[in-house]
Amino acid sequence: MATTPEAKVKKKVTDQLKQLGAYYFYASTGGYGGSGVPDIIGCYKGIFFAIECKAGKNKPTPLQERNIAQIEKAGGMVIVGNEDNQAEVTAWIQGKI
Repeated sequence: MATTPEAKVKKKVTDQLKQLGAYYFYASTGGYGGSGVPDIIGCYKGIFFAIECKAGKNKPTPLQERNIAQIEKAGGMVIVGNEDNQAEVTAWIQGKI
């Protein structure tokens, strides 16, 4: 099975989360999960974060944008990760960006 560009972004991001010791999980959109929820939900040092992974020039859908806005309004941190910024997740989570 071929690895998709988005799967490569997710792998790079989760490798960094593991190194940090952050708690995270992949959000499930089927069954009891909600649509438009970012791909990765987690917590690091008491801070709630969400990461929406995209490949190339893909952008979040309007439903994903609404979820991102709700998370930010509630005080959580959100980033849209792609090939251009996937290596910066550690610094972003640690508050250096």
